[in-house]
Amino acid sequence: MNAEAARESRILGEYLERTPRSRQCHDEARGLFPSGIVHDSRRTWPYGLYVERAMGSRKWDIDGNEYVDYYGGHGALLLGHQHPKVVEAAQAQLRKGMHFAAGHELQIEWAHLIQELIPSAERVRFTSSGTEATHLAIRLARASIGKGKIVRFMGHFHGWHDHAAFGVKAHLDSTPTPGVLPDVAANVILIKPNDVAGVARVLAERSDVAAVMIEPVGASSGAIPTPPAVLRELREITLRHGVLLIFDEVVTGFRVSPGGAQGLYGIMPDLTTLAKIVAGGMPGGALAGRKDILDWLDYEASAAAGRERIAHEGTHNAHPVSAAAGIATLKLIRDTDACARASASAAQLRAGMNAVLEEEAVPWAVYGVHSFFNFFTNPDNREIRPTAFDAQAVPTEWFKADKREPLLAKMRLAMLVHGIDLKSWRGGIVSSAHTQADIDLTLEAWRRSLRALKEEGDLPQTAEATLAQ
Repeated sequence: MNAEAARESRILGEYLERTPRSRQCHDEARGLFPSGIVHDSRRTWPYGLYVERAMGSRKWDIDGNEYVDYYGGHGALLLGHQHPKVVEAAQAQLRKGMHFAAGHELQIEWAHLIQELIPSAERVRFTSSGTEATHLAIRLARASIGKGKIVRFMGHFHGWHDHAAFGVKAHLDSTPTPGVLPDVAANVILIKPNDVAGVARVLAERSDVAAVMIEPVGASSGAIPTPPAVLRELREITLRHGVLLIFDEVVTGFRVSPGGAQGLYGIMPDLTTLAKIVAGGMPGGALAGRKDILDWLDYEASAAAGRERIAHEGTHNAHPVSAAAGIATLKLIRDTDACARASASAAQLRAGMNAVLEEEAVPWAVYGVHSFFNFFTNPDNREIRPTAFDAQAVPTEWFKADKREPLLAKMRLAMLVHGIDLKSWRGGIVSSAHTQADIDLTLEAWRRSLRALKEEGDLPQTAEATLAQ
């Protein structure tokens, strides 16, 4: 980013002034990593933060700036950063050993907790990540049903493996992204979000579908919301046609309730993928579900059934340190009101941000469910009233990709300048560690950021024509 651009934007200039060491690290990283990043969603214009430490709801970058954190370890940290009981458990295990290449008692306790909390968890298989869990779920679904096709919903993210690498932000026509074989992509059927009738039509017309996979609160933590009624209808349809239902609860598991979305809504999927919170912020994931399906991994069950067993390895499956952190985290979620507190804080934050939008005459809205908040920046300039906006009552087409990336990137920078780290420019995730002081600071930063965007001509000074009365 050149000096002339910085002079034209006070927001950009302040960010550059506050984060010189982060910029140095980014410049060095560009010679090491593609685009200088190690995760696509950490791409920030003109460069992202480099963080030194974190505690509770806050984190500090290497330049000493403090932020209220709404990224939350990509959703892994429902309890906030460095919860003392989680840290104590991980440190105690580190002193005993990092990797035994053998079973350990913690893996049994960890699996028992998952079974206790997740209704569908008759059996558990640990993985190293959410991507691995969804990949394994698809393989087991195809084997157990004996059919090849998987139904997914456009915009729903299930990791980066070949069966999920398209149809999220692009390639909504089912064409494969580079490196994915066309034959692989051809075995995935993409359906518009919440289109239950479309799923019913596909299952009625085809006899080659093994499973339907969905993020149960909607795409990207509810950025395209999915009402619970859709899940109930999908469960009924899949049962009628003998097709498996897979809940991708990598984000929602242990967050929307201790039992995930399935526990909250009382809807039992056949398979459930878990990660993030399940390992307490450490690397780790799991696949949980029906015994007869996971028995395809079982030596004795497969031999008794006279079938070839599905092999599944993984150096870090049920890693002891991840297990220790996961056990401590799941016990706290089970025994406290952590889920409810995070959701209550998020509801207060959404209401407050919408009130600010209305007061500042900005025709956007902040929406979401449970402990998530998402931004609707109204790319088609519809008449809306922020405090009355109901994301589940409007067509899913309203949530199409917003092409005003320079504006959204600048909005994220403005929030960073005012001490708030969002989940990129899409919204944020609230933890049980967020306080009233955090919420108050966030609302003030939101107001100041909107005003800064107005001053730079990125938002209209008034918006009488687009705020519904």
